[in-house]
Parts: sequence; structure tokens; C-alpha cells
Amino acid sequence: MTTIQPNQPQTIRSPSFDQLAMGLSGLCAVHCLATSVLVALAASAGGLLVNPIVHEIGLVFAILLGAVSLGRGMIEHGYMMPVSIGALGLGVMAGAISLPHDGSGETLFTLIGIGLLALGHDLNRRAAR
Repeated sequence: MTTIQPNQPQTIRSPSFDQLAMGLSGLCAVHCLATSVLVALAASAGGLLVNPIVHEIGLVFAILLGAVSLGRGMIEHGYMMPVSIGALGLGVMAGAISLPHDGSGETLFTLIGIGLLALGHDLNRRAAR
């Protein structure tokens, strides 16, 4: 039987880079799906969201945040799997950005890349425990 010790200090953990990156991946997925829906509903509103610069800037942020958090995690815990999966996800996202914005698979490949990147960050977060 275990007893709970009174006045035991509680640790409050700040969000890690991996949690921040997973949140960014979720926002990217929402953006991607919302853009597809908006393009289907209203071409004028969708035109702003499918501007290539939005995707290019988002990909740059994803690469930078991925390199920092996944790289730092690999140095701390020594596991290559999170970095490998995250890098694959970034590569799929980078490949998707080169596809035409006409529904020819760009959304599907972007979402696959986002999922792989988020999985890499989740594995990285779990390995750091």
C-alpha cells in the first residue's frame, strides 16, 4: 500500500517544442481542410488562402520548428526514429507544395505529411520522458 506524502512539490511542466509543433501541425491540418472547403464553396475567399506564399511560409516554420525540436530531442535521448518520421513528413509536405492547387492530391499529401510530422513529434515527446 502506498501512502501520499503531504506537501510534496508538484512539478509544472511548460509546453515542449514537440507539443508546440504538434499544435502547429493541427493548425496546419485545419488550414488545409478549411482551404479545400472554402475553395469548393467560394473561389474568391479561397483565393486568399491558397496563395502559395502562405504555404511556403508555413513550410519554412514547420521545417525550422521540426529541426529545433526533433534535433534537440535526438541529442537528449539518442533515438533516430522520431527524427526520421518527422523528416519524412516534412518531405511529403514539401513535395505536396509543388503539386497544383486544383484538388489533384495536394491536400491529401499535405495531410499525410502533417500526420507523419505530428507522429514524429509525439514519438520525440514520449522518448524524452
